[in-house]
Parts: sequence; structure tokens; C-alpha cells
Amino acid sequence: MPGGIGHRGLAALIYAPMIGKTLTKIFGSKNDRELKRIQPLVERINQFEERARAASDAELVGRTAEFKGRLENGESLDELLPEAFATVRDAARRTLGQRPFDVQLIGGIALHEGKIAEMITGEGKTLAATMPIYLNALTDRGVHLVTVNDYLARRDAEWMGTIYRFLGLDVGYVVHGMDEGDRQKAYRADVTYGQNNEFGFDYLRDNMKHDPSQWAQRDLHYAIVDEVDSILVDEARTPLIISGPTDDSPDEYYRVDKVAKLLKAEEHYTVDEKARSAMLTDEGISFVEERLALENIYDPGSAHLLHMIEQSLKAYSVFERDVHYVVKQGKVIIVDEFTGRMMDGRRFSDRLHQALEAKEGVPIESENQTLATVTFQNYFRMYDKLAGMTGTADTEAVEFKKIYDLDVLVIPSNVPMIRDDRSDMVYKTEKAKFKAVIEDIVDCHERGQPVLVGTVSIEKSERLSKLLKVRRIPHHVLNAKQHEREAEIVTQAGRFGAVTISTNMAGRGTDIKLGGNPEGIALLKADPDEAPEEYAQALAEAQTASAEEKKKVIQSDGLHILGTERHESRRIDNQLRGRSGRQGDPGSSRFYLSLEDDLMRIFGADRMPQLALNQIPDDMPIESNMVSKMIEGAQRKVEGHHFDIRKHLLEYDDVMNMQREVVYGKRREVLTSDNLDDEGLRLLRGAAQRLTAEHAGPKQFPEDWDRAGLSDELKRRFGCELVCDEDTWSSLTYEGLEEMVHQTTVESLERKAEEYGPKTMLRLERLVLLSVIDRHWKQFLRSMDDLKGGIGLVGYAQRNPLSEFKREGYDMFENMMERVDDDAAAALLTVRMRTPEEVEADRARQRRRTPINFSRDMLPGMPMPQAMNAADQARPQSEPQQERQQTVRRATPKVGRNDPCPCGSGKKYKKCCGA
Repeated sequence: MPGGIGHRGLAALIYAPMIGKTLTKIFGSKNDRELKRIQPLVERINQFEERARAASDAELVGRTAEFKGRLENGESLDELLPEAFATVRDAARRTLGQRPFDVQLIGGIALHEGKIAEMITGEGKTLAATMPIYLNALTDRGVHLVTVNDYLARRDAEWMGTIYRFLGLDVGYVVHGMDEGDRQKAYRADVTYGQNNEFGFDYLRDNMKHDPSQWAQRDLHYAIVDEVDSILVDEARTPLIISGPTDDSPDEYYRVDKVAKLLKAEEHYTVDEKARSAMLTDEGISFVEERLALENIYDPGSAHLLHMIEQSLKAYSVFERDVHYVVKQGKVIIVDEFTGRMMDGRRFSDRLHQALEAKEGVPIESENQTLATVTFQNYFRMYDKLAGMTGTADTEAVEFKKIYDLDVLVIPSNVPMIRDDRSDMVYKTEKAKFKAVIEDIVDCHERGQPVLVGTVSIEKSERLSKLLKVRRIPHHVLNAKQHEREAEIVTQAGRFGAVTISTNMAGRGTDIKLGGNPEGIALLKADPDEAPEEYAQALAEAQTASAEEKKKVIQSDGLHILGTERHESRRIDNQLRGRSGRQGDPGSSRFYLSLEDDLMRIFGADRMPQLALNQIPDDMPIESNMVSKMIEGAQRKVEGHHFDIRKHLLEYDDVMNMQREVVYGKRREVLTSDNLDDEGLRLLRGAAQRLTAEHAGPKQFPEDWDRAGLSDELKRRFGCELVCDEDTWSSLTYEGLEEMVHQTTVESLERKAEEYGPKTMLRLERLVLLSVIDRHWKQFLRSMDDLKGGIGLVGYAQRNPLSEFKREGYDMFENMMERVDDDAAAALLTVRMRTPEEVEADRARQRRRTPINFSRDMLPGMPMPQAMNAADQARPQSEPQQERQQTVRRATPKVGRNDPCPCGSGKKYKKCCGA
């Protein structure tokens, strides 16, 4: 086979799959081999369980101190695992009345080993995690359990916290809205539960603080991510950003919005639904230029207006209200496309959020500038050890391994799954599909079978709700608008005859029990804190009623899952299915689709033979292998597209991540160092080298050096006088000149250090370095945003945008760090600390002045006065006012006592104005 793969290569291609299947039959799959490896550990835990059961409460609690002592004496966590797991198992039995099954032990071992444990819904992931959490918390370095929402963080910290507290460990949780003191206390606990965004934002906030005592987080030691696929895959496309306002005027957004409303699809702009973008046509460009009175919208001065127009078009043509966002209390709030939850406090970037606010006629908040940012990928990769758990991870195993180096272990169920997963029902039109959906719901409701209906948007859930109201079917709707009632609604979705409509996976992480949740029912009647006796009675009654109701639900075939549309990801569909059939319960599932669904319309409906479709009535479901393959192919196509987006985002953020680590590392070094003298000398050495290089050259003759320019800049920027007579100048080498400049700056710094003393000087050095680093880092992030936004254009020149981004980003970062060093060196020599007396005198002068009422109407463009200056903002607010020292920069170089007086008298300063 000349030029081909050869006979051996061909044979390998033909027989490799067959050989692989044969080897799997003989040796088992990799998953089987891992489960077999873990089994002896499970047996050892079971052996130690007898000892744990025989121990008194005090003896069991004493094991924690014993384990910690053994760790200090050199034993490893792996060696302690069987005894520690057995201890937690019996503590759970004593405190919660729940004994982890053997399969939960397997899940716990996988989590301890830094793997993803795939456990189907109802198998007790929450309880399984307590064992590796306890074991790793023995190191006193802290363990984080990451959840998808605040409710689960609070619930699990209280619920599972009973076990940890019984064994002598502290438990805390971090949720949105907590103050800094409570946040710090939570992170100092042995075990910390929290919502994923809070962990990421706390990391960013810590790296913006000016005092180590204000840091919330400790070192990132070990984390278990609950619903790991949702957090590390679905949400990985959206980076976490802390931002501050820019100077954009809201009036411009309203002005652009008025024009965007007049534009017509196809005539003035085109829409790419797959890319979720809109572009102006030539006619549209002319129309916009005429309406905005622009000669050329592509002029550099008008580029921002072009961008705003394109974002407005996107807001109108791509982003739908109650699908991608909701309007609540006069604010546009993002809806997470995978969970259906509102993401309060998060905003679309790149002027898109402002465009949506203009579209909806709500107040426009200023466009924000990035102050700090990190992706979930790079945040969670900073942990020393990372693990995760979910019901659906195996389909994303390649991505988990490639991005996070996480293996997936599929844990067998404790009881065989008996759920009936029925084939899809596909209709020609959406109207026919919804009619069939309603009939299925009505049938289930009449028989008492509870139904959980999954929709892909708020708009679809509310449409379905209206149809059910017409048929007088009582039901609950769970979507972003009912976010606060999420857990309450979902926990009761298994009651007899219940109908619950859920947007995507809202309520994920909340257990659905057939017959209802007794605790939730009892809470409606009494508060356990205010009326414990009434609550206990209500709970007993609810438990009895739920047990009876469960029997009826089982007779009606258990919980029925009804999907009204296929999601873009097969994994999300599997998550919806997984709500039914927990712990061997009966159940069923079915998806209803139409060829008008977004997934089918955008990614595959054009492959359906139109002639065949015309012969099928609207109300007849299409049953065809071709349709099933088309659906699966469309989902695979979208999954691949989303993976490419996440990978693309990570590749660009990896560049930023290296830069972020350098800057944050430098900040932490400045904040934690007890002596910054060496850093100051390094800065002055670098400044001397650059100054000398700018005004002289190693190959130039001394008479060609720019002596005047060097002296002027040294005095202007660094406040230093270069003293050198003619004889010395003529005999200097280039290296000698550099050393003389360096010594001049060092002597100036030494005089300042002697004046202030070591404690005040260290404080000054910290404030100066942090101020300069933060200012340049903020500007750098904006420059990198601009670079990222325009780097795609280099593709037209046949260059790789990512390679160009890396190259230009590196050059920009090197230039920024050089500017940081220069500005910090100059500031160290020219900035002085004001004494408390000076501060008080200044305040007294301010009090004697007539107060002025500032307003925006006073002077056009005049900024409003800030409440605090930069030095005050960098200081803890509890510090007494009279002890504050403010940092100011001199407008002119400091005048020495023996220097000529600036007034021009010809006298020395100490004999004239300085007397």
C-alpha cells in the first residue's frame, strides 16, 4: 500500500475495537477495576464499625483528638481512612439516624482520592461527603464543600453539621450578603459550606484588600464540589468579575436604543442564532449614520457607538425577556440558562446589560470596568486537592480530565434502578406537542401519579401553566420568578396528584420523596424554634400521613418526569430524568419534542425530508430512528460547540492567570513582609539603571551624555539632587554614573527612613507599593479587555489570534511591571506621611470654611467629591480617626535646608522662607 497506512496499520484499525471489547470482558472496564480496588477498603471500614458502635459517645468524640495526634506523629490520611470513615458512619447513625451504605463509602473514598463520584439521585451524596470531609479536616487546614445555591449551603451546613459538631469540629457557611466578620469566622472553621460564586468572589476580594487581617479565606486546601458538572462545566463559560463604573453616559444608551428599535431584520441587520450575534447590513449602516448624524460610524471616534448599536441589536434579536433575563423591581436580572435560577448581582459585560436596560426602559447602571476577574476553571484548579459529586458526570469525563485532571468513578446504586424511561414523542408543531403534554399531565393527575414537568425557559413554563389553568389542574410553577420558594416546592413534588412545572434543573440538589417531605409539611404548621412541642406533634402527624400517601403514589407508578423539550446538553436531560426512581422507587420519564423547538430548528430540522413531513398529521407523533439520531446529533453538535467555547475561554484566561498569580503574589508578599527595605533597594536599583540608560549610553563618551536631562528628571520625578563636580563627571564610567545615581536615591530613602522610623516607614512602603500595583493592574485589565475584544481581527491576516494574544499580552505585562517599579520608586522618595497634627490642622481649616453643596449641575463634567481618599480607603474603618496618617504626593520636589530658597531671594532656604 504505497503512501497508505500499510497492512499492519489497516489490521490495527480493523481489529483494535474488537480487541478492546475482548479485553474489557476479560479484565473489566477501568471503572470496574477501580471499584474492585476500593472494595477491600470498604471491608476494613466495616470491620472498624463494630469497634465504633461499642464506643460511648465520649469515646467516639475522643477519636478526633486521637486521629490528629497520629497525623502529627507521621501517619497519613490514607492510613487513618478506615477508622475515620467508621467513626463518621457511626456518628451519623447516632445523630441523624442514618447509616451510610457501602456504596456511599465507595463514593466517599473516591472523593478523598480527588475524583468525581457519579451517584444517581437519591443515593445520598450529601451524607457520603461527610466522611472524606471529616478525614481531611483533621489536618486543620480547612475543607470547603461547594454548593450551587445559598439554600443548600445553609441546609447542608446545619444538617450535616450535626455530625461534625458531635465529633468536635467547627462548621460554617458563606452565603450572599454576609458581613466580613461572619465570613472570616466561617472560613476559619474546620468545615465550610458555601455557594460557588461566593468562594470565587471572596478570593478576588481578598486580593484587593490592604490588610492581611481582613483576608477571609485561608490557603485553598481541599474542596468537594457538589453538582460538579453544573459548576465546573455549565457555569465555566461565565467568568467571575469584580468591576467598577466607567464614565459612559446613560443618555447615549437611550439614544442608541431609539435607533435600534427602528431597524428591521434582514433589511438593516442579520442575526446568527448559532453564534448569538447580530450584524448591520450596508443599508443598516447608512440608516444608523443618518439617524445618529455621523459621517462614518467606523471612524475611531465613533467606534463605541457602533459597538453599542450592535449590542442593542443583540438585546432585541437574541436575548428574550423571561428566557435569558427577567425584569424585577426595576432591574434586569440574568437567568442562568442551565439552572433557570436568577443570578442577582451579576451583569452581562461589554455594554450588553446596559443595552437590555435601555430596551426594557429601566434605569441604566454605568458600564463597568474590570477590577478583578477569574474563571471557575482557574479558581478551582488552585486547590491542593479537588473532588466532585453529581448524578451526571460520565458524559463529560473527557473535559473533566483535560481541564481539571479529575477522573470520574461511576458508583453503583444501592438498590437497582426500576424507572421506566420511555421513548421520545416528536411532533411537527409546538402547538401539537403542548397539546399532547397537557393530555399526559391530565391523565397522570387523574390517576394520582405525581408529575414533574421540565421546561427550558420561564416563558415556556408560564405558557404551560396557562394551559393547565384552562383544564383546571392545580399545579406549582418553579422558575427564576419563584426562586425563593425553590426548595419548598420541589420537596413536595412527590405528593399524590402533585403537578410541578420546573424550569430546567431548578430545585436540583433537593430530595424528592414519594408521598411528600414530612419536615416541610410540619414547618407549615409550626416553627421548631418558637414552638418545639407543636412542631414535634406536627412532624409526627406528617410522617404518618406521608407514609400512607407514599403507598398510594407507588400504586400509581411513582413520580413521572415529563420533559417538554430536549436541552442542548444530554446531561441536563439526564439530570431531569434522575429526579425520579430514587432508592429503587418506581417512576417513569418521557420527553416531548417538536420540529419547531430551538434545538431542532437551529441544529437539525433542515435534514428532515419535507415531503415525508407533509404526509404526517400535526397531532401524530413521529417515530423514526432517523429523527432520534438527528436529535442526538444536534445535541452532540451543541455540546461540542459549548466545550469549544469553554476551552477557548480557558486558553485566554490561562494567559491572564499567570499574570494574576504574579500580581497577587507580589501584593501578598508586600502585605505579609516585616521588612520591605530590600524591595525598596531593588526598585531604586532598577530606576537608576533605566534613568542612566535613557540619558547616557555604555558606548557613548561622557561628554555626549545628557547630564542636564538626567539631573532634571532625577529631581523632578525622584526629588533628588545629583551633586557632581566637573572633575568627577569627566572621570566617570557608564557603570560609575549608574552607581552614583543609585547611591543618590538610596541616600534620600535612608534619610526618610531615619526621619520616620522603621514602623512608619514600613507602613509607607506598603501603602505606596499597593497603591501603585493596584492602579496599574486596574489599567492593565482594561487594556487586556480591549486587546481580547479586537484580537480576532488578526485572523484576517492569517495569524493565530490566541498566539497574538499571548505575545501582545506578555509585552503589555512586562511594560506594566516596569512602570510599576518606576512609579513605586519615585513615590517612595517623594511621598510623605502626614503627621496627626498636620491632619488635625487640615481638618480644622476645613471646618472653618463655608460648606458647599456639590451637585452635578455646578460645573459640566465636574466629578462628585469622594467620601474618602485612597489612604483612608486602604485602612480598617474601626481605626480611630485621630491616629490616621494620610499619604500625599508632593507637587514639587522637597527643598533642602541648604538649598537656594525658591522665592528667588538668593539666600539659603533655612535662612529665608524656611526660617
